Amino acid sequence: MKGGLCVFVVIVLGFFNESQGTAHYGEDSVGSFPYFEYNVPRNVTTVVGQTAFLHCRVEQLGDKAVSWIRKRDLHILTAGILTYTSDQRFQVIRPDKSENWTLQIKFPQERDAGIYECQVNTEPKMSLAFQLNIVEAKAHIPGPADLYVKTGSTLSLTCILSQGPHDLGTIFWYKGPNIIEYKETDDNELEEPPRIRLRTEWTEQLTSRLLVERLLPGDSGNYSCVPTMAAPAAVHVHVINGEHPAAMQHGNANTASPCALSVNLLISLYCTLATFYTAVDGYR
Repeated sequence: MKGGLCVFVVIVLGFFNESQGTAHYGEDSVGSFPYFEYNVPRNVTTVVGQTAFLHCRVEQLGDKAVSWIRKRDLHILTAGILTYTSDQRFQVIRPDKSENWTLQIKFPQERDAGIYECQVNTEPKMSLAFQLNIVEAKAHIPGPADLYVKTGSTLSLTCILSQGPHDLGTIFWYKGPNIIEYKETDDNELEEPPRIRLRTEWTEQLTSRLLVERLLPGDSGNYSCVPTMAAPAAVHVHVINGEHPAAMQHGNANTASPCALSVNLLISLYCTLATFYTAVDGYR
């Protein structure tokens, strides 16, 4: 009987304490449970060679640990601030006492694209997936691959770089293996304008225009635009005297007319048949 009375007293006291707000069982364990901050980019695109960053933010981590996992082979890349891969391109960045655990991937290649998981060793395990996209940016020079321009005229080449939400860097122009030197001039200068000029524009895309005036036969050669953040593009320039049956520099494709192609085909067929019948007559 006394035991039952003691139990009753304990229950009553517990209820009284709860009603007074002095006992909140489980509040500490529930309130400090880790959780992810979802307001971070989780579909990340970068270009080949440009360092990629995946930002994972974990609040109220407590005594738990954060790991980065590569999904395709379940390879543990990092655990805490330690790296668990021999590939030194992978590293976790976590400022002191910060909730940010950033996976850094240096010199990424297209094979690095895929899903990466930020994991917390709770029970059950917590994980947040990130999609990494790796694109190969390429420069583009509109027009034919072979360009024919007349001596004394002006060569105008445009290089465009627009792929991917990334730093577009800058563009250099080469003639063969040599970088093209140019001189910056003021429009108010009285001296004769330079033969070679460059105009670069940064908008949603990077555009560089190469102008070579008063062309000489020695200006013939392979011209290439070489971006710092993308694959290069090239065009072969032929400086000629007079007209050329191929397309001159007017933005047209370097193709002959359908009529000219038909005539060439008929001549080729005639020559083939003539050779065949001559061989047959000789055999007889």
